[in-house]
Order: sequence, then structure tokens, then C-alpha cells
Amino acid sequence: MSHTYLVTGGAGFIGSNLVRMLLNCDPDVHVVNLDKLTYAGHRSTLVGVLDDPRHHLVVGDIADATLVDALFAEHHFDAVLNLAAESHVDRSIDGPAVFVRTNVQGVQVLLDAARRHTVPRFLQVSTDEVYGALGPTGTFTEDSPLAPSSPYSATKTSGDLLCLAWHRTYGMDVRITR
Repeated sequence: MSHTYLVTGGAGFIGSNLVRMLLNCDPDVHVVNLDKLTYAGHRSTLVGVLDDPRHHLVVGDIADATLVDALFAEHHFDAVLNLAAESHVDRSIDGPAVFVRTNVQGVQVLLDAARRHTVPRFLQVSTDEVYGALGPTGTFTEDSPLAPSSPYSATKTSGDLLCLAWHRTYGMDVRITR
């Protein structure tokens, strides 16, 4: 049985390895890879899969609702794996607007499209930075309070909370990894 996945941020370090793993694990898997190809995503990370007919790289922005909706309409995804994000705390302090666009608005655009097109599962890849600063000792758990301490972590927290709201409000199967 064939499955088609949307992987956002699939030209980054983690995303490209996920794309490779998905393609290597099942010959019937198809991956649409939506990546903006900015400072963190590069075609070079996709060497070996760029020519795979089961992999389709789309250069674009997850906050572009028209593009995203067209991809969902064309491909009928079995799952969305959202790894796209603006990252790096220092960059967020220097220019938080792009973080809000990608990490908040982009997540909302993806969630809305997934709901409209009845995608069965949505995976939001987050960060432990949503919990704030740990200090010299201790650990975070999934029950630790959210306490973001930078524009980066605040926007990732916001995206996570949108995912939880879409789960509670619309019954979407949403998973968050941190």
C-alpha cells in the first residue's frame, strides 16, 4: 500500500535524514519535501534522493497558504511531518518577525490545510526550549510547564499550542515531539 508524506523542512539536517529514512524503509513511500532553502536547508543535503522519482522537492514557504493548499489538493497526504522552522535564539532576538511567520503562521497554514484535506496524522517537531532554561541540574518531562525565554522558543511554543488546539477543537490526530 502506497503512502504519501509531506515533510516540511526536509532539506535541513534532520529533515533530509528523515526523507532518506522514509524512502529507504518502504519502496511504496512517496515524499513531497517542502523547504524554503534558506540558511538551514540546502539541496546538497538531499544528494542521493533528488533523482528518486518518489521524492519531490518543492521550494516554498509553509506560510504560503495558496502553495500549501495546492500541494494538499494534488497529493492527498497520509501524514504531515512538520520540521520546518526558523531556529537559533540569537537570530530570533535580532529579527523575531520571520520566526512568527514560519513557526506560528506557517504551522497554522499547515494545520488548516491538513484539516480541510482530512489528513489522518500531523507531526509537529518542536524543541525542548519551549520549557525554558533548565539550570545546572535537573530534567524536563512532558508535564513540565511551558516557559519560553526567547522569541524562538516563544514561537515554537505558540506553534505547539496551535497543534494542541486543533487536536482539541477539531479532533485532529496531532503529535508533538520535543
